[in-house]
Amino acid sequence: MQQFLMIAAAHFLALLSPGPDFFLIARTSLSAGPRIASGACLGIALANGVFIVAAFAGTTALRPDTTPFVILQLAGCAYLLYIGALFIRHAGSQDLNAGVVSASRGGSAHATAPPVAWRRAAAMGFLSGILNPKNALFYASLAAMLTGPHSSAGWKTLYGTWMFGAVLLWDLAIAATIGHKTVQHRFARALPWVERLSGLALILLAAGVIVMLAL
Repeated sequence: MQQFLMIAAAHFLALLSPGPDFFLIARTSLSAGPRIASGACLGIALANGVFIVAAFAGTTALRPDTTPFVILQLAGCAYLLYIGALFIRHAGSQDLNAGVVSASRGGSAHATAPPVAWRRAAAMGFLSGILNPKNALFYASLAAMLTGPHSSAGWKTLYGTWMFGAVLLWDLAIAATIGHKTVQHRFARALPWVERLSGLALILLAAGVIVMLAL
């Protein structure tokens, strides 16, 4: 139980650190509401689930010195640059891309938002999670911490279920908090700047990874 609590705590503390997933959820929730953002949350959780299964199965592609991992890093950088550019380009417009139909900031239109907006948000969330090489490294490091009885299939299933649930519930909580009417009202004027800063942060993150790969 002590090892479980230690790994669970490390996993949760990592969730507290803002990254590409956080910026995507925050931006989507502010501009389109928490219901649409829940699609992004599920997509992110599913991507984490893929890495969890791969890490616990001992997939060698998660090793930093492999060609597949380098390709994953480059693809992730390209996606971060793309999303960052979209954030900046559409700052204040309430549109993340042509497929995501935004609801009004007051929240009254959230209930009638078309399903395609939710599916597009889910797809973007999955791409954000699956193209983040930090997720691969993080779960691979957690899997390496499993020793003794905790390395059995039963314990791995428990760990995986816990991590998937923690990611999903935490992201849904972020979407619900940021998408609340009061929060939206306070961020109404600041939203364009929040979007620009979020886009810039994603671009700088991608640039940093590219520089590290080039060294």
